[in-house]
Amino acid sequence: MNVNFALLLPEFLVTGLAFAILTADFFLKIDRKHFLAYLAALGLIGILAFTLAYQWHRRDDLYQGLVLVDAYSLFFKGFFLVLGVVVVLTSVDYVKRKLEHPGEYYGIIVFTIVGMMLMAASGELLTAYISLELLSFGLYVLVSFDRYNPKSNEGGAKYILLGAFSSALMLYGISQVYGLTGTTRFDEISQALAISRELSPGLIVGLVLIIAGLGFKIAAVPFHMWAPDAYEGAPIPVTAYLAVGSKAAAFALIIRFFTAALMPAVADWQLIVIILAALTMTLGNLVALTQRNIKRLLAYSSIGHVGYLLVGVAALTAVNPNGVFQLQLSHMATNGLMLHLVAYGVTNMAAFGAVAIVYNATGKDDIDDLAGLAQRSPFVAMVLTAALFSLAGLPIFAGFVSKFYLFNAAATQGLLWLAGLAIFTSLISLYYYLNVIRFIYISEPADSSRIRVPRLAVGVLGVLFLAMIFIGVYPAPILDAVQQATDAVLSSDGILRLAGALN
Repeated sequence: MNVNFALLLPEFLVTGLAFAILTADFFLKIDRKHFLAYLAALGLIGILAFTLAYQWHRRDDLYQGLVLVDAYSLFFKGFFLVLGVVVVLTSVDYVKRKLEHPGEYYGIIVFTIVGMMLMAASGELLTAYISLELLSFGLYVLVSFDRYNPKSNEGGAKYILLGAFSSALMLYGISQVYGLTGTTRFDEISQALAISRELSPGLIVGLVLIIAGLGFKIAAVPFHMWAPDAYEGAPIPVTAYLAVGSKAAAFALIIRFFTAALMPAVADWQLIVIILAALTMTLGNLVALTQRNIKRLLAYSSIGHVGYLLVGVAALTAVNPNGVFQLQLSHMATNGLMLHLVAYGVTNMAAFGAVAIVYNATGKDDIDDLAGLAQRSPFVAMVLTAALFSLAGLPIFAGFVSKFYLFNAAATQGLLWLAGLAIFTSLISLYYYLNVIRFIYISEPADSSRIRVPRLAVGVLGVLFLAMIFIGVYPAPILDAVQQATDAVLSSDGILRLAGALN
């Protein structure tokens, strides 16, 4: 049994950084507390550099597979650390205006990154559950952080109550799986499922409950009811973090769990995921058509994108009509999923960053309040427009490339109607994105005064804008990193055992 805790050095360093931020908050004067943001950002960048150097090409595990160190976990650790830097930097102006104790805010953000990193590295259900709850507890607090705002209180209360309910469902499902298979490790669950020709009713109930619990966390229909209110009530940087970080962490867990543990039972869960995907992307995009608040619109847009990601999950297992397992097609689906997570993350952070600048200047976040933004701040209008085009999946932007890979993987594996539905709902989304752009460029502003954009915000939005274009035009570097990550997750014992059994 490997008990080398040095494998957890990146997580220990992030935890130490969070405590350092909380401690520094006690000693800094009020006019110097804005330095905490730079401490958090520089600390995360330093930990990112250390993590890449320390775990590059390393494959190991802790406690016989409870925590896994491989290219897959490293990819997501890097993604979460970069995301943390972006969230911290986009929060600076909001924190200066609204919060008296920024150390608490930045500290909780950093603590949640620890939960995300552990979720990506989990090779066992209870480890994954504890990591998920560490992330969730921090997000509950962050959503409710604007305590004098009734919408923030309402959104936080709904998020906490439904989050607790989903955690109970998931934990009960884990207990069912453990009781009937005798294990919670992904590789051993895969082995137990491969041995039994038919799943017992109790095991099916357990898997359904785990899928339902994860469905709440990613806001998949019909488990999405908390998302619009939580998104609207939370501070805008937190809304962006919730839309990107929590979903990326949950899908990092879902990809590993479904590939390493549930591949042998694909016939029992694939139809459930297909139905969830179809409902989620259809309802998310249709309801977004009626929204008048930009945060609620982006909330339903994110629900639609969860549907697209579930299309990739449904296509994870590639078995042709002759019963031959096609690992290459599974690679295609996993690559599409991970690429879309990156593209969606970059794009959504750009969109929310632009909205945050408008909100900080005007105190308003309705779509009507974006009228004339092109006159008031051409740069912010350009970035927001590019982000909306990318979310819609238009060419030269990141969203087009990632959707192409994702939908192509589903179509190649025989889910042609599901890929067609995804394309159709993307066309629906284009309508409400264009409606926002109409306000930005065509409608006359009620207030024609210029919107001041801080230099830091210009730098962050500029980098995100260039990243959207770069990924859309030349995705090869990201795809190389994604390919190494999928090689790691698709070379697990469960996958190899399934391939040997079918081939």
